[in-house]
Amino acid sequence: MRGRGRFRTAVATVTAALLCGGLLSGCTAGAPAAKAPSARPVPKPAPLWDVSPASVAAVGDSVTRAFDACSVLSDCPEVSWATGTDTAVNSLALRLLGPEKVATRSWNLARTGARMAELPEQMAGAAAEKPELVTVMMGANDACRATPDLMTPVADFRASFESALARLRAGAPKAQVYVASVPDLKHLWSTGRVSPMGRKVWKLGICGAMLADAEDLGPAAERRRAAVRDRVVAYNEVLEQVCAKDARCRYDGGAVFGFRFGGGQLSPWDWFHPSKDGQARLAELAYRRITKE
Repeated sequence: MRGRGRFRTAVATVTAALLCGGLLSGCTAGAPAAKAPSARPVPKPAPLWDVSPASVAAVGDSVTRAFDACSVLSDCPEVSWATGTDTAVNSLALRLLGPEKVATRSWNLARTGARMAELPEQMAGAAAEKPELVTVMMGANDACRATPDLMTPVADFRASFESALARLRAGAPKAQVYVASVPDLKHLWSTGRVSPMGRKVWKLGICGAMLADAEDLGPAAERRRAAVRDRVVAYNEVLEQVCAKDARCRYDGGAVFGFRFGGGQLSPWDWFHPSKDGQARLAELAYRRITKE
């Protein structure tokens, strides 16, 4: 019996040692277990996207230059959706910077008639200004050629856009980029073709691939317009994909492509470019996307 008592005592001692030394580490004889230190809150990293940039550079084509918005066959940058000073349009720069800073903190480097191949040079010019935000609206002229076979190949379009972002990053690595989708040119045709003035102006050669023979609804004309629209869709896919690889780039999600321009948003001189009201709508679309938290 005495041997059994010693055995039970030994077992109890070993069990206590295992519990304190292994399963319940931190046990000390005669003292309560120490409390684990409380975890300190980990600060959240600052977001890469700033919803209130303090300077804006705009690159692109005739839309950003507000071509035909004020008078026939001329640029009207004061009503540009991106950097204009006209309060009726309330441009992106006016909304972000206020009227007192637009003249000194925004730059419109777009050129009427420009295609994507020109964007790298425009981006280099934008980078030299060290802007906090660069807006891009480019691609309509790549599809708006005399005939569909002259449209910019998608691979070339991609290469130029990638090169443009690389040129910007070389000179302004922290600049944010807003990329607008290419407008739906077929919708512009369907809206403007009801205007006798529009059809007359289109015969001068504007965007022939889409607008030529505006009243022709035959199979060949429909195939031609469908080919142009398909190319615009492909361009927008490129813009979205390339932008997604850059942490400081925001694509508009197809907002401009999906916007249904009505007669009031189109130029009364060519029924194709945005009017002042159309420019205001573009400014609103951009502002919503850029300021979204």
